[in-house]
Amino acid sequence: MQLRRLLVLALLALLAVPSEAKSKKDKGKKSGSECEEWTWGPCTPSSKDCGVGSREGSCGAHTRRLKCKVPCNWKKEFGADCKYKFESWGACDASTGTKTRQGTLKKALYNAQCQEAIRVTKPCALKAKAKLRAKKGKGKD
Repeated sequence: MQLRRLLVLALLALLAVPSEAKSKKDKGKKSGSECEEWTWGPCTPSSKDCGVGSREGSCGAHTRRLKCKVPCNWKKEFGADCKYKFESWGACDASTGTKTRQGTLKKALYNAQCQEAIRVTKPCALKAKAKLRAKKGKGKD
């Protein structure tokens, strides 16, 4: 008789575990709003140009604020919410001292207005710097 009680209690405990796991998953979802078409603004850092910040979203009369992060190496030209797939860097243009590459839009986060294709430039690396770094690295073993 005691064995039967023990088995029934064990069975009830096993059945209760999955229902608790479900309720924990549901807690992460926000309820109370039937809005499906949210419009999100840009991520605005709390201080300076990059780091932790927030973005506001609106849907009808509802508004929400989400935490977000602007990477410190983001390109202000096209924003942190536009993700691009870039080609390899081109050859150095001797007249301008820069090299360029093109990127095509891969993903626009939070309904950001992104350009389909962008072109970015950066200064050419000097060969003397590369040789100097190579020499410095050889001495460290």
